[in-house]
Amino acid sequence: MKEFLDILRDNHSDFNNGELDDRLKSIDPMRLFKRWYQEAFEKQCISPNSMTISTVGNDLMPSSRIVYMKELVEEGLIFYTNYESKKANDMAENPQVSALFYWDELSRQIRVQGVVEKAPDFMSDDYFESRPRPSKLGAWASRQSAIIEHRTTLEEEYRKMEKRFEGKEVPRPSFWGGYLIRPTTIEFWQGRPSRLHDRICFEKENTESAEWIVTRRNP
Repeated sequence: MKEFLDILRDNHSDFNNGELDDRLKSIDPMRLFKRWYQEAFEKQCISPNSMTISTVGNDLMPSSRIVYMKELVEEGLIFYTNYESKKANDMAENPQVSALFYWDELSRQIRVQGVVEKAPDFMSDDYFESRPRPSKLGAWASRQSAIIEHRTTLEEEYRKMEKRFEGKEVPRPSFWGGYLIRPTTIEFWQGRPSRLHDRICFEKENTESAEWIVTRRNP
């Protein structure tokens, strides 16, 4: 074990996959986000739409987990989850969240901070309809984040849902749907040699503001 840990500790690989030119400061950050996202897809980065969502509820304890961004719209980023989950409870108590994308193949990351709100029902309905039937049944079977004694409890709930909706369409549960993150900060990070990374940050005072303040940051 120690040898394995030492190898990781002593791994000092460098970054040399590009740079952030100051001309990028003039681009709308959502347009730049879309460009980077498309490049991550075209370069076949692993799970290019996976992002780490961090929330903080009334307990003031940060909580993070990886989810998939499923929609990228003009207003922001959309992901889907159970409205009764730990993250949903946190967001109900404190709508300020952080999202992080990292694409190792490109030595890039995007950090987003913003305010979250429920996505319109029609978007949640459309996305739920696109899911495979087993995933639809899974959404009904799982009371996300609730404690269960055994794995078999979850599997039994799934079988109940299979029976309940046998020969029928599976509708979207009322406790499941989308969230929209409206960004107030979008930071683009490009790994550079000697750990002298590029960071360009776009910030605005609130979600209603149209003006972005753009700065370059030390790595």
